[in-house]
Amino acid sequence: MWGALLVDCTSGDCSARQRPSLLEPLIGADSHVFLLHAAKRSDDDVDALWGGFKSVHVLDDVSTACNLYRFKQALDARDICAVRVRTSAAGRARLEAYVQLLFTAVYSFDFDLFEEEESGFGGGAPGARACESRAHHTDTRADARADEVRKDVAQFMQQLPALKGQVSVSRSSLIPDIFGHGFSSRGGGISYISTLSSLNLFSSSRRKDPVSVVEENRRRLALEAGFNHKDLLFPKVDHGSTMCVTMCCTYVVPCVTLLSCRWTMAVDHGSTIWVLGQPEPQCYDGMVTDRTGVVLAAPGADCLPLLFCDPEKRAIGATHTGWKGTLLGAAVATVQCMEEQFQCEARALRVVVGPSVGVCCYTLPQDQALAFSRIHPDCVPDPESPQPHINLRLANRVLLQKGGVLPEHIHDNTVSDGAEVTACTSCQPHKEKPSDSEKHTPSEDLSGTSNTIRGAHCGTSNTIRGPQWNQQHHQRKWNQKDQSLPFYVINKAADHCNIICSE
Repeated sequence: MWGALLVDCTSGDCSARQRPSLLEPLIGADSHVFLLHAAKRSDDDVDALWGGFKSVHVLDDVSTACNLYRFKQALDARDICAVRVRTSAAGRARLEAYVQLLFTAVYSFDFDLFEEEESGFGGGAPGARACESRAHHTDTRADARADEVRKDVAQFMQQLPALKGQVSVSRSSLIPDIFGHGFSSRGGGISYISTLSSLNLFSSSRRKDPVSVVEENRRRLALEAGFNHKDLLFPKVDHGSTMCVTMCCTYVVPCVTLLSCRWTMAVDHGSTIWVLGQPEPQCYDGMVTDRTGVVLAAPGADCLPLLFCDPEKRAIGATHTGWKGTLLGAAVATVQCMEEQFQCEARALRVVVGPSVGVCCYTLPQDQALAFSRIHPDCVPDPESPQPHINLRLANRVLLQKGGVLPEHIHDNTVSDGAEVTACTSCQPHKEKPSDSEKHTPSEDLSGTSNTIRGAHCGTSNTIRGPQWNQQHHQRKWNQKDQSLPFYVINKAADHCNIICSE
C-alpha cells in the first residue's frame, strides 16, 4: 500500500484532471497527499479540494530540492517508505534525478504518468518538450537537467544548519608534524535520522541518509580539517586480513580512508590491505601508500580504526579491524604490507588506535573469547563468564609488538600523556571523536562510523599540502593545537579527517 501520493504541479496549479476523485484510486483515501509546486491556496481551499485524504501538504518553496527534502522529512516522521508519484514523462525524468540524490533504496517510488498535452502540466524545465525526436538533443537536455539538479541540491544542503554542535577533531601527539591526521566528532553534520550521528559519512542502501547529505557532511568535515573532500578514500572493509597498496598521495583516517580518487572501501571485516596503485580488491580492510595527494580514511564503530605512518619512508596506512580482523591479523598485515611495499621497518612505524569499544563494554560468547586468551590472558579478564569481556585494544597492541612495532610507538588507551584518542565508543561517546561513529552489532544496520585521517609529505608535488592548502583555499591557518579535526594523517601535502594523508 502506498503511504503517500506526490502530485507534481510544476507548470502551474493542479488541473481539474488531477482532482482528488480521480487520484484516490491510486493510493486510497487513507494516504497522505503532497502537492509539489502547487499554486498558493488558502488552507480552506486546500481542505475543500483535498479534504477526502488523511492529510494534504503543499510544497511551494522556489527550490525543488527544498520541497523534496521537506517531503522526505515528512515521510520519515510518519515512517512512510512507499510513494506514488503523479507526474508527466518529462517530470518523471526530472524528479528521478532528485530522488537519486535525496533518497535511498529504502524508499520505493511508483510513477503514474499523465499526458502533458491533455493535463497542461509541463512537468519539467523550460524547453523540456522541445526536440523530443532528436536523441542527441535529448541527451544534451538530460545532462543539463542533471547538472541543474545537482547544483540545486548542493546549494540547498550547504544552507542547512549544523546539528548537535560543530565538527571537531582529536589528534595524537605520536604522529609527527609531517603528517596530517585526526579523529572527527559525531556532531556538526546535517543528518537528522535518529539512528545516525549528525556527521554521518557513509551512505548505504540500508539507511535513510541519502548521498547528498553524506556528501555535504564530508564537505563540512573536509572544510574543517583542511582537505579536499573529493580526495576522500574509504576502504572496502572485509573484516579479514588482506592488504592492498596505494600509489598516490594519501591521507589516512582510522574509520575512514581518503584518496584523491574518491574510492570507497567495501568493508569485509577481514585482513585484506590494498596498496594504492595495484588492482583494487573487491573488499579490503586497510589501505597503504607512499604517494602524496591522497586522503585515506577507515570506517569504524565498535571496531578499531588504526593509523600507520613511517616518518622516514613517508608512507601511511589506515586499517579497520574488529574482533574477526584482530584474530586474522589485520594490524600485522598492514605492517608487513608496508615493509614489503615501501621497505619500511616495523620499529620505525607509528600506530594510533582511534575511538572504539573498550574492554568495559565489549563481550563475546565464551567459545570466541578463548581465541583472545591465546593472544594474551589479559585480553579476557573474566574468562569464566558466559559472555567474557574482550580487550580488543590490548590484543592489537600485543600483536603489533610481536610484529616488531615498538611499545612506545603505539598510542592507545594505555597512553596517559597527550590527547586522549581512544575513548570507548560505547560508554564515553562524549569523549570519542569519530565523525559518525556508532555502535552496532552484526544484526543491526550500521548507523554510523568514526573517521580517521592520515597523510605524509613526500616532496614537492603539485598536490594539496597541509597548512599551505588550508590557507589558500579556506583563508584559514592550520592550528596544530586545534582539536576540532577528525583523525587523519597527511604526508604534509594532504589534510586531515580521521585520515592519513601523504603528499
